[in-house]
Formats: sequence, C-alpha cells, structure tokens
Amino acid sequence: MSKEPVSLRVDVDDVSMIRVLGVHDRVLKQVEREFPDVSVHARGNQITIEGESHKAHQAMELITQLVDLAKTGVEVDREQVTHSARIARETNDAPTDILAAPILARGGRSIRPKTLGQKRYVDSIDSHTIVFGIGPAGTGKTYLAMAKAVAALESKAVDRIILTRPAVEAGERLGFLPGTLSEKIDPYLRPLFDALQEMMNPELVPKLLASGTLEVAPLAYMRGRTLNKSFIILDEAQNTTAEQMKMFLTRLGFDSRMVITGDITQVDVPGGHSGLRAVVDILKDVEGVHFHHLGASDIVRHQLVSDIVDAYERYDAAKEQR
Repeated sequence: MSKEPVSLRVDVDDVSMIRVLGVHDRVLKQVEREFPDVSVHARGNQITIEGESHKAHQAMELITQLVDLAKTGVEVDREQVTHSARIARETNDAPTDILAAPILARGGRSIRPKTLGQKRYVDSIDSHTIVFGIGPAGTGKTYLAMAKAVAALESKAVDRIILTRPAVEAGERLGFLPGTLSEKIDPYLRPLFDALQEMMNPELVPKLLASGTLEVAPLAYMRGRTLNKSFIILDEAQNTTAEQMKMFLTRLGFDSRMVITGDITQVDVPGGHSGLRAVVDILKDVEGVHFHHLGASDIVRHQLVSDIVDAYERYDAAKEQR
C-alpha cells in the first residue's frame, strides 16, 4: 500500500457518533494515540482520518469497528479503543465478533467480555469442566465467572450456584467469632454478594439462598460434600492451602463445573504456601482442566490500575535478576 498521505472519511449516524466521540472527543483522541502519525477529526456526521496511507486505513478500520460496537450497545471508551486495537493486531477477528455477544443482560445493561483475554477466558469456561482464572485485580476473573454461573442457572444447565472463599483472616475458625453465621462470614463473602446484586433481581437473592439454589459459604463448609449439577466458584484461591485446594477440587460431582480464581501475587495464607501456586504444576497435564492467565492488558478498571500492575511486574522482574 502507498505511503503517500491520504484523507479518508467514515459516515456515522447521530447516536453512534455521540457514543464514538466520547466526552471531549476522548475516544477519537485515543485512536490518535494508537496511531501517532494519523490525525482524526469529527464534523457533523463524518469522521475524517488523515495520514500515511497504511496507518490511515488501519485507523479507519478501527473507527469502523468502534462504530459497529456502538451500534450493538457496547460502551465505547478509551480503554475500549485500546482493547479493540489489540484484537485487530493480534487476531483475524473483528472486535464486534469478540466483544459484542453478552453473557448476561440485566436492566438495560449487558455483562460481556471487554478484552481478548477475557473473551478467551469466558470461552474456556464453556469448553472445560474445571477452569482456573489467574490474574491481577481488575481483570474480571471472578465477575465474569459469576455471570456465567447466573446464565447457566437461568438456562437450567445447573440446578444451583455455589460461591465460596477461604476465610483466611479468621483462620477458618469462624466459631470463635461473635454473631450469627451470616455476620461472621459477611466480611469475607460480601464482594460476592455485591456482584450478585448486580446480576440478579435483589429481591430474588434471599429466596434462592433460602431454597439452597444459591449458596455463599466459606471454603471450610465444602468439606465432605459431593456437588452435583452445580456451578461452583472458588474465589481468592491464592489463599488456600494445598490441602484445602485438593479438598475443594474433589467436591466435583456429575454435570457440574468449577471456576477457581485468584492472584498468585497476593498470597495472604500463613507461611505463603499457596494451594493455587501448587496446583498449577500438579494439574497442568490433566485433561478437562484449563489454566487461563489474565494480565495487565485485561484490566478494565481505571487505567492507573493497569499502570500500577505493570510497574509492580517490572519491579519484581528486576529484583529477581539481581
């Protein structure tokens, strides 16, 4: 393709133009950051891309994809530009093919993967019985797993959802804490409840809890059980011991699936001997078990969170080389 400068135009409808521009044209400015030698301007219902031919055509293709995403209801922001550009660079798929299909729809909003890594993670949950989602905070590993669990329950693929966490701070000895069981476990399981409130009718959650269709309990309460036709999520798995991890995995029953999530850089278990770290080596060759690693590029929180994670990874790498 010629390197001569060109001027390209994309026509956009009113609604999509508002979504694609972003506040103070932030979305289009992010496109320019992805393609430093290209300038992008909007006037009326037209976006103009100017620059060296090859880069300008790439930028035009990205903008076209962003417009298509906006038409499907995806919220287009600066992070979405970065994720879409990465998909275009690393795959032959269009961002709309990867990011447009919702896992769950609630109250006018949809829960869907926002990055290539998240999409592959969600797909791995569909194709494997046990999936480990390993990555830093903000990568959506627990939130997306919970959305898949709710979708499975609604489609009757499972009869119940079981959400669990190790209560590390209490040493799993919850009987020594004051109050009812609910009051004892609340600090450890509240994040899971908060996510459920977003994904399900809040008035329905207590009824599902009462009927046993939905269970949220500390990891210690899984011992001695066989969990059939269930979608089971173990969160904060980096804080399990090797014995607890083995105990949990062997709870798997017929027609069930498990998702285990955690961040191996945030281990709080006494002694630092994480069951999540150990299981990566133990089960790496077991068919039906999949380990999916999410990274800083999959963080969908504030951009600064991704920058912080990157900085810590560079620091740790440099320290290991000393």
